[in-house]
Amino acid sequence: MDISLEELKKRAENGDVEAQTEIGWKYTTGEGVKKNTSEAVFWYRLAAEQGNAEAQYNLGVAYTNGEGVPLNYSEALYWFRLATKQGYASAQNSIGLMYSKGEGVPKDDSEAVRWFHLSAKQGQAQAQFNLGMMYDTGQGVLQNDIKAIRWYRLAAKKGIVDAQFNLGNFYRDGRGVGQNDIEAMRWYRLAAERGMAEAQYCIGWGYNYGKGVAEDCHQAMRWLRLSAKKGLAEAQYALGVNYQNGKCVPRDYVSAYAWYNLATAQGYKEAEEARDELAKYMTREQIAEAQKLSRKLFAKIKRKAK
Repeated sequence: MDISLEELKKRAENGDVEAQTEIGWKYTTGEGVKKNTSEAVFWYRLAAEQGNAEAQYNLGVAYTNGEGVPLNYSEALYWFRLATKQGYASAQNSIGLMYSKGEGVPKDDSEAVRWFHLSAKQGQAQAQFNLGMMYDTGQGVLQNDIKAIRWYRLAAKKGIVDAQFNLGNFYRDGRGVGQNDIEAMRWYRLAAERGMAEAQYCIGWGYNYGKGVAEDCHQAMRWLRLSAKKGLAEAQYALGVNYQNGKCVPRDYVSAYAWYNLATAQGYKEAEEARDELAKYMTREQIAEAQKLSRKLFAKIKRKAK
């Protein structure tokens, strides 16, 4: 049965740690109340000082992010460590992140791995991804594709988008698994449908060239546009190529130049070379029109990024 906020506050004021923690969460998220991080910290602290692991963790997060309190990694570490004494998996992962970044502690990848492992074994999805990354890159452990895939897969099945994308890369490249474009596209699609621009580009590229899926111009342009409009230079370049060559769309040098121009602004060398070569076949009026379109597209991308 749902408890009213008034009843919850009564319980919290009488020392109920669960109620105190829940009210803190409501103020953190703005659920049923106006979002107020300072008020959230007040309630978390009451519960944390009584030993509630969830509140201790949430208080640590507040100090890590500087939300409701000044940013203070030492305080964050203090509360995270208290929570880990009760085996709180998310706090273990947070300490691992602090060691991997050198925040509040000396940077120590081996120690980061130890904390990630403790958390990952309890099923904490983000820690499973972080541990996969350590094995993937060989930080704090010997590089091991098989172990990286194992931890990425666990995290990916729980919806961690970066893990889904990285698994796609492993299957695409045949690292630690048999090369399999179909399986790569399956994992890319999961990440793409969650809005990841890099995965959307990979899906668009697959449809563009029939890699892992049947070639499909409609789907190719759809996914490439989604990615390009989020600012991914690779997708912007790919759209430019399609417009220049008349692949999946009518040949349109103005649109091609505009997309190349956007990718060039991000330092994408191939796009710069393609734009400058294309300009040799365009009139001054077309180039002016393309630059105008480029500015318009850039403004739209910038608005969406806010």
